[in-house]
Formats: sequence, C-alpha cells, structure tokens
Amino acid sequence: MGSIGMPELMVILVIALVVFGAGKLPQIGENLGKAIRNFKSATEKDRIDVTPKKPDELSGDRFTNTNTKPS
Repeated sequence: MGSIGMPELMVILVIALVVFGAGKLPQIGENLGKAIRNFKSATEKDRIDVTPKKPDELSGDRFTNTNTKPS
C-alpha cells in the first residue's frame, strides 16, 4: 500500500464534484481549510512539556508524595 498519487486524487475530486456540485466545492474547501488552521493553532497553543526531569528538579514537583505514613 502506497501513498495517494495523482490518479487517486483525480478520482476523489470527480466523486466530490458529482456528490456536492461545482457551486458547493469552493465553500467546502474554504471550511476545510479553516478547520485545519484552527486545529493547528489549538494544538500549538496547548503544548505540554513531556521531557523527563532530572532528579534535582523533582524536589519541588507537585506530584511528589509527601503524605507517606511510617511503617
């Protein structure tokens, strides 16, 4: 299974043209572009740092369990 080539894209475009009509395709493309742009901006805004911390950085970590009972 390979990537989508030019013949496959042409078939998809023809099917979309038949299903939605020529007048609706620019609006669909515009809305799809806006959706992709909004998704990218939302994912870039909410980046989370998942790099492992060094042991000396963990002393002030909020996930450190300080409520341990002595055995």
